[in-house]
Amino acid sequence: MASQGHCLRFEGCNFFRQRLVLSTLSGRPVKIQGIRVKDESPGIRDFEASFIRLMDKITNGTRIEINETGTSLYYQPGLLFGGTLEHDCNVQRSVGYYLESLLCLAPFMKHPLRITLRGVTNDQMDPSVDVLKATAIPLLKKFGVDGEHFEIKILKRGMPPGGGGEIIFSCPTRKVLRPVLLTDPGKIKRIRGVAYSVRVSPQIGNRIVESARSVLNRFLPDIYIHTDHLKGANSGKSPGFGLSLVAETTEGYFLSAELASNPQGQGSVVLPEDLGKNCAKLLLEEIYRGGCVDSVNQSLILLLMTLGQQDVSKVLLGPLSPYTIEFLRHLRSFFQIMFKIESKTYEERKGAEKVLLTCVGVGFSNLSKTIK
Repeated sequence: MASQGHCLRFEGCNFFRQRLVLSTLSGRPVKIQGIRVKDESPGIRDFEASFIRLMDKITNGTRIEINETGTSLYYQPGLLFGGTLEHDCNVQRSVGYYLESLLCLAPFMKHPLRITLRGVTNDQMDPSVDVLKATAIPLLKKFGVDGEHFEIKILKRGMPPGGGGEIIFSCPTRKVLRPVLLTDPGKIKRIRGVAYSVRVSPQIGNRIVESARSVLNRFLPDIYIHTDHLKGANSGKSPGFGLSLVAETTEGYFLSAELASNPQGQGSVVLPEDLGKNCAKLLLEEIYRGGCVDSVNQSLILLLMTLGQQDVSKVLLGPLSPYTIEFLRHLRSFFQIMFKIESKTYEERKGAEKVLLTCVGVGFSNLSKTIK
């Protein structure tokens, strides 16, 4: 762990998870003030309180102080402990909201993490469990995080507003991460996907698949989208359906896109045909943006590069999302690390402008692991 530095101060509720995750990894305490002060109901939301409880569960010796109105938080991180845990996620945000942060922290636990998360598995805001399973796990493997118990298993699906989903995430620990050079994305060779439906007609899955294929078949023959229709206790508490698509390149990189139906009783009714077509177009847009990592995992790869050995790592990304840009600023605050950012345009490859990011890792070492 990095030595206990001075306390970093932040204002507002934005990038809440980023700050707590980086604080935990760097060992630097943070104070976040002015959380939704001007809101009708000021302070920390229920899903953020649930996230703080999760951070407390996976660490040992963390000190958390929240003022009475919930507008100020002091967080002094303890050591990442891990082990076998359970957590009920708040249904305001999906399990992906919590899982994204666990993917950043899990390799550095003292004991391999095996955690059961319950709540909403697929919604319209956060990356779904399906997409993180298909894209984030192969990404971590490139840094040397691998083992027989490295998986995300979906036991039950839960759609908003009721939730009722359940997943198991297990991840081995590593002493150090290896540096990576991910500069050639390759060409798209196949597309895989899951059309899921819970508490609605099983036919909806087939209608989604058909409409998505009607768009994608013009570009590629190797497309397989399987339908996942869950019944009874495994289908959560609310009806809904959706689609997640993942394109794999010849170099072994994954780009993803997804869409879910509107929660029951909210917004207009979404037709399965429209959802399938729109999701396929979103995937084509993600492919157009290009790079070796999709928009969802940009911040994850930059964090892993930062924590790598004291060696050069490079990655080619599509246009950076606003979330990623703020993440780079936070990396500078917590780890004093700056990325070299070069803009790349390829004549022979039509597509959005790419960005090549280079950094030298801080040589982060998991002190709990004495042997590899």
